[in-house]
Amino acid sequence: MVMVGVVGAEVEAELRGGLLSCPSCAGGLAPWGWARERTVRVRWGPPVALRPRRAICRCCRETHVLLVDLCLLRRQYEAEVIGAAIEAKARGLGYVRIARELGVPVGTVRAWLRRFARNAETIRSHFTRWAFALDAELAPVAPAGGLFADALEAIGMAVRAWVLRLGLRATWPLVAVLSGGALLATRGDLFPAVP
Repeated sequence: MVMVGVVGAEVEAELRGGLLSCPSCAGGLAPWGWARERTVRVRWGPPVALRPRRAICRCCRETHVLLVDLCLLRRQYEAEVIGAAIEAKARGLGYVRIARELGVPVGTVRAWLRRFARNAETIRSHFTRWAFALDAELAPVAPAGGLFADALEAIGMAVRAWVLRLGLRATWPLVAVLSGGALLATRGDLFPAVP
């Protein structure tokens, strides 16, 4: 799986031009059909139907799905909705109130927050590595008051470091990219390597 932008024409041009790299061997990716259509529920507006592009590596022949950066792996809601739930939990709101405010089923929000809490140490260390990769002169990281808060703080540090070095970008799509879409994955080894 490779994270890409949402502008289909740009992604297609990068794919056809060999500008997208295989996450397995760094070889160039080439077009290889389409994945099945999926519906993503967005924060504002009606659900969006997406049919992700598939690609094959010209070197190792492994195939990959090109997932747009508004998504996380195996989630029906866009990353911004999931991020809003995580931020609300860090502010002290309960999952029932968060679900009501976001218009998401209670069980779904509870599952997101449990998965984030379960992966908090992996998330914290992954995004701390990203923050230091983007800003080698970053000050030492102070604890934020628990693993959940520490993980969210590390995400914030990585996003700030990205913005200062590479320019403005929406927070949760960037989190999706930096986590390889695996923020709420069942396995921590799905997170991509940090350069």
